[in-house]
Amino acid sequence: MKRITKDMSIEEVILRYPESVDIFFKHGIPAVACGSPIWGTIEENAKKYHVNDISALLKELNELAESKGELDVKVSIEGEGNSEDS
Repeated sequence: MKRITKDMSIEEVILRYPESVDIFFKHGIPAVACGSPIWGTIEENAKKYHVNDISALLKELNELAESKGELDVKVSIEGEGNSEDS
């Protein structure tokens, strides 16, 4: 399974794991604006929103990812998730 790292975009994480929005909000990152994921990496937004413990954020995100398993999703630059079989 692909680990969630600070260098991943918030958009990619949300598209793969929609439940991650709650984790981002819990840590002070408004991960969705006007119904769309915010741009930038987890690290960039953690700095922007003054998240003190990025390790705790990543730990929770990875626990979520592990509980859901690897999703068969391609993440495009436009932010659309499509099945690999398409």
